[in-house]
Amino acid sequence: MKLFLDTADLDQIREACRWGIIDGATTNPSLVFKTGREPRELYAEICRIVPGPVSLECIALDSAGIVAEARQLAEIADNVVVKVPIIREGLIAVKQLAALGIKTNVTVVHSPLQALLAAKCGATYVSPFVGRLDSVGQVGMEMIHQIRTIFDNYDFATEILVASARHPLHVLESALAGADVCTAPMEVMEQLYQHPMTDVVLKQFLADWAKVPAKG
Repeated sequence: MKLFLDTADLDQIREACRWGIIDGATTNPSLVFKTGREPRELYAEICRIVPGPVSLECIALDSAGIVAEARQLAEIADNVVVKVPIIREGLIAVKQLAALGIKTNVTVVHSPLQALLAAKCGATYVSPFVGRLDSVGQVGMEMIHQIRTIFDNYDFATEILVASARHPLHVLESALAGADVCTAPMEVMEQLYQHPMTDVVLKQFLADWAKVPAKG
């Protein structure tokens, strides 16, 4: 399963890419707002740093506006993927963008049927928001299993990009469900390395090694 970093913070992106586990990045208007940067300049920098796909979000809500904005975003770099909301006008635009060869990420998906429609329109990725479903009393990962079954039933090429991952268990469950990608914020990526038993055992090994005579 590929791991994408969900942020627009350049320092976080540089650090996570240094680890060698990051396959791409996702952004959204709220993350861009937090940086205080001019979006197009920021997007260009992110695309230069990240070795894989970078999702940049459209703001327009009509199909013509989305297509026009998507074409401008796609000019920023070869690794741009345009995020489009799962609305009727958005999917009309996705169909047109697919014909133009522009990769899309259909976002704010909260049901398997929405994902099905996105795949039928030629979306490159579909982004189901598992964490936000959990927060309103639904089991978000059930949606991932359902989408995986639907896509496998009909051999859709659209990749399942699990979004709104809020803890390591979301990442684990995404991998077990057969998701193609999971995107998560920096704090979750850092937690993937952690286990208390690792710390205990490493501390023991180092303590014993310090007692070994004539080492080296």
